[in-house]
Amino acid sequence: MLAAGQALAHDDTVKTYPVGQRDPGPHDPIREGENPDIVNPPATDSGTLPNLRYSFSDSHIRKGSGGWTRQVTQRELGISTTIAGVDMRLNAGGIRELHWHKEAEWAYMLYGNARVTAFDTKGGWFVDDIGPGDIWYFPSGIPHSIQGLGPDGCEFLLAFDSGGFDEDSTFLLSDWFKHVPPEILAKNFQVPVATFANLPSPANEYIFAGNVPGSLSSDSIKGSMKSDIAFTHHMLGQDPIKAPGGTVRITDSSNFPVSKTISAALVEVLPGGMRELHWHPNNDEWQYYLEGEGRMGVFASSGQARTFDYRAGDVGYVPFAMGHYIENTGNSPLRFLELFKSDYYADISLNQWLANTPPELVKQHLQLDDNFMKALNLQKNPLVK
Repeated sequence: MLAAGQALAHDDTVKTYPVGQRDPGPHDPIREGENPDIVNPPATDSGTLPNLRYSFSDSHIRKGSGGWTRQVTQRELGISTTIAGVDMRLNAGGIRELHWHKEAEWAYMLYGNARVTAFDTKGGWFVDDIGPGDIWYFPSGIPHSIQGLGPDGCEFLLAFDSGGFDEDSTFLLSDWFKHVPPEILAKNFQVPVATFANLPSPANEYIFAGNVPGSLSSDSIKGSMKSDIAFTHHMLGQDPIKAPGGTVRITDSSNFPVSKTISAALVEVLPGGMRELHWHPNNDEWQYYLEGEGRMGVFASSGQARTFDYRAGDVGYVPFAMGHYIENTGNSPLRFLELFKSDYYADISLNQWLANTPPELVKQHLQLDDNFMKALNLQKNPLVK
């Protein structure tokens, strides 16, 4: 208990404050310690930019008998207009019920194992078992399901090609059945009306507990046609682009043909490394941080720039064409996903652009010497150290 007249003490030794400055009023040292470049921004920061960071840890969790889900959409991160993200956990046997969306769905497996199913427009059936580092893509309107396998289910990141997406707007199988007159269901399926007397509540079916399925072959349906579309892809199976500061794996419609509206890169930055100064000429960038700690500096033109700090579970965003870098500020690898609402991945390297520009032109712009020009690289190094 505080004695009468006694003030609550504040820690004035928080290292993130500039020398000679402090916050004597109410503040949150824990949050400030997680965001040192907001509390004490680099001198190069200038002007006003919207927030470009949001943590899934600040998102509401919706629970079901088979797992849980939480989302970061434009409602949580206002600048995120092109892509919305969902973090979903399914227990062993847990089922994300049969459903479809107006938006296309892209996913990255974070943990465990899952079985996914889909049904294409030609009447083809698809089923596959996937694990960490695998991705899937279901075009808009394609019905699908996801189920956690043993021993401990799974967790995965979902990305939808609209920032205004809402998990609650999904077209659910159970929801549709509950909103069709029983006699219409009976006529459609050629069964007695009594068949539909005990339909489950959609509120209980969204993510519900189920039995762990058997082998893939046990889920085969006699007489069904196999889809000729590969809805899944092994991203970690790709040979990475290797650079001095880490590795990059790129997945877009060139090596995952079904993925027509979302392209992605999996980036690993080694300690002391940096995703080089660059920008993307095709769309906004939506990021998900998988592990480690880093900071991103964003240049928005017109003298505006701002720096943000990120850690595992955070979402980052870079509006179209804004220059930026991402630096590993921790002691372990920094891993994150870059996602774009586009069928192809593209970036422009500042270093490579200047190296391919007439030297005298560059020198007159920046008043730099020949040593700088010689240091430029004609080849792109997406990660430097």
